[in-house]
Amino acid sequence: MKNLRNVWQNFDFWLFGAALILSIVGIALIRSSIAGNIELEDHPQRQTTFLAISLVVLFVVAAVDYKYWITLIPPMYFVTMGFLLFVFTAEARFGAVRWLEVGQILVQPAELAKIVIILGLANLFSNFKQKSLNPSMILRSAVFVGGLLIWIFLQPNLSMTIVLLVIWFSFLWITGIKIRYILIVVAILIFVILIGALTGFAFLADYQLQRITNFLFPDPNARYGETYNVDQALITIGTGGWYGQGYNQSSQVQLRFLKVRHTDFIFSVLAAEFGFVGTVLVIALLVVIILRCFYISQNAADSFGSLIAYGFGVLIFFQSAVNIGVNLNVIPVTGLTLPFVSYGGSSLLSLMLGIGMVESVAMRSPTRA
Repeated sequence: MKNLRNVWQNFDFWLFGAALILSIVGIALIRSSIAGNIELEDHPQRQTTFLAISLVVLFVVAAVDYKYWITLIPPMYFVTMGFLLFVFTAEARFGAVRWLEVGQILVQPAELAKIVIILGLANLFSNFKQKSLNPSMILRSAVFVGGLLIWIFLQPNLSMTIVLLVIWFSFLWITGIKIRYILIVVAILIFVILIGALTGFAFLADYQLQRITNFLFPDPNARYGETYNVDQALITIGTGGWYGQGYNQSSQVQLRFLKVRHTDFIFSVLAAEFGFVGTVLVIALLVVIILRCFYISQNAADSFGSLIAYGFGVLIFFQSAVNIGVNLNVIPVTGLTLPFVSYGGSSLLSLMLGIGMVESVAMRSPTRA
């Protein structure tokens, strides 16, 4: 009992507090963003329920020594693959098949894939003792990631595919990939892009290609076309000014000029209602989470724990940057949500599970994180 008490003394309250505050802010923004939509009126309650479940999961996972997850990686990998295969039998939504419907709940198996990929790569690279990666290790990691990535790409879910590729490359980078291998990877990507250009990017779904085309070559005369929501997002952000129009007071949001308000474009809702100051505070909380993950990674007891914390730090950084970039129209629309803030039970649960794993690493570090 004494040892367990000592372990909990290293619980990172900065990391937990930032994640909890962001989740509560998210529920409040979801409630405002649904703007009296009867079909979505239960979303705030659903998100609250998922938050309660997620907090229980966080503390349970934190209490378990993260090393025990090593034995669970293979079954988790194949269960996730089974879910990804089974999801193709589900009904298509928004042009893609990504969700399994369990009663009234939509579950996105790709969210679980992120957890499995981080754990698997952390375990794989933590057992690699050389100073720099060799082609065999790079190939093994590529096969491991590719086994799940291919089914996510075929949904089609290009944004999640890119997330998994970024996680994989970040692990290659931190574990010492040589420059010549980076050049080879870049050359392969350029080759794929050239082949795609020659074939009209046949491997992309029509809506994915349309998003890229609209971003690169927007129609200045289109008022209600494919660029409508991106244009409205910029207008919505601009209406917030320094301090915002007030909670539940944004005309852009309440009159529903802005679409997809509670998921992809909830950052715009935040900017409209709480202004520049509000967005800076939310971004600061995300930065706290990212920096705490990296700090815990630096002080972990072993390389497996270090890579777990590092992987989740990279995931939250990349997903946050992409979502905010989409809202500011500096990158094409991707479909990635804002971590902890956007509506989505599967996303919130997977993120809190990840925070629980990072807390487990922090609690068993030799120095207080």
